[in-house]
Amino acid sequence: MIVIVMGVTGSGKTTIGKMLAEELGWGFYEGDEFHPAGNVDRMKKGIPLNDNDRTPWLNTIRKLIMKCIKEKENAIITCSALKESYRNLLMTDDKEIKLVYLKGDFNVIQKRLKNKNRKNHFMNPNLLKSQFDALEEPKNALEVDISKKPKIIAESIKSELTLLLCA
Repeated sequence: MIVIVMGVTGSGKTTIGKMLAEELGWGFYEGDEFHPAGNVDRMKKGIPLNDNDRTPWLNTIRKLIMKCIKEKENAIITCSALKESYRNLLMTDDKEIKLVYLKGDFNVIQKRLKNKNRKNHFMNPNLLKSQFDALEEPKNALEVDISKKPKIIAESIKSELTLLLCA
């Protein structure tokens, strides 16, 4: 199974994704690591990405997903996946891929970005508004409220995934 952990910047994708992967003994892939250098430069400068900027990045993640499925590797992959068209590109197999949406309020995430020491992260916190503007909330995802502590969020997701795996 592949689990895509999605949400806007600062929603906790990396933190929750790593916890889940560790708890489940699965592979973990940080979607941000697949951005082309030009995208990283734009985001560092506070320039929002557009669909043309995101397409090569999303295609790379899609190839990773297909590779994991082919090799029967269970994996957690983080990706903002803000728009339905992006998710449609990534969701190549509804049986093998599950989507987890980390949902949070703008003010909560903005405060988190200001207070959080995000080491080595290139995303300019000023891009949060553009991410919310682009966000098309998913209809077919496990939606998780990010106001709880990460450990509780990860345990909740793990319980839901365990139910899916046993079904």
